[in-house]
Amino acid sequence: SHPADYTPVCTTEFVAFQKRFSEFKALNCELIGLSIDQVFSHIKWTEWIKENLDVEIEFPIIADDMGRVAAKLGMVHPGKGTNTVRAVFIVDDKGKLRIMFYYPQELGRNMDEILRAVKGMQTSDANGVAIPAGWPSNELVGDSVIVPPANNVKTAKERTGATDWLTHEGLPLFLCLPIRRHPAAATGGADEVVTLPEDACGT
Repeated sequence: SHPADYTPVCTTEFVAFQKRFSEFKALNCELIGLSIDQVFSHIKWTEWIKENLDVEIEFPIIADDMGRVAAKLGMVHPGKGTNTVRAVFIVDDKGKLRIMFYYPQELGRNMDEILRAVKGMQTSDANGVAIPAGWPSNELVGDSVIVPPANNVKTAKERTGATDWLTHEGLPLFLCLPIRRHPAAATGGADEVVTLPEDACGT
């Protein structure tokens, strides 16, 4: 959702979403906007964006002029008037809500983070892994992802070698989480396994 048509921050957001439209489409992710405006306002606003900024908005915008959808989804916050805040709902292909972001009206959203969240959840679902902070540019492990800890001796030996019970940093195996480079994110080469202290990984 966005607070209102014809507002400066919302205009920058819509242009930013549109410039990443093809990236979202490549992930099989559809963009849908919403505000408590009438449909003619959406039409004229997107026409203005096209005429003045040379950007054609290709995704639909819900005209929730009575505010019913916004009220049901918690998009109108106390002390913020009757306009919607900058809400983001990421819904998977099974119709399940996976992520919610709420930005206040005065702060524009980071579309690259929203795109990263979609990529990260899809990577996690497809491979059974967890995604580090800032992935795929994490300060410690780059574009690697975190695989679940081994739950049996056989799996532990397959990952680390029959006698390698210490990591390259000398930490006991049970204090570490293995991290696997995801092939889709790698720039080339075979999968790489490194380790990270568990308290650095978080949950």
